[in-house]
Amino acid sequence: MMSFLSDTLYARIKIDFLKPKMKVKLIKETDNEYDKEAIKVELPGLGTIGYVANSPYTVVGESYSAGRLYDKIGESAKGRILYVMPKGILCELIN
Repeated sequence: MMSFLSDTLYARIKIDFLKPKMKVKLIKETDNEYDKEAIKVELPGLGTIGYVANSPYTVVGESYSAGRLYDKIGESAKGRILYVMPKGILCELIN
């Protein structure tokens, strides 16, 4: 899962090889039956690695939830990993 602080987001993803400065792609998952504001996180060459956090219990600090981020991006957006934390990653939106 992921969240956003201004232009930062938190993803609850458990992948040990993720490192700061790596780029990810955020894609709205319009056919998700569990969350109408789901945003999946993809890593080039690997595919979906997780989702932007969308719960007050999974969002870190003042970062954006998927619900707050959903209307701020198009069908997809690019992000860069800022921090890799024990329960996920903190990212920022990039152009």
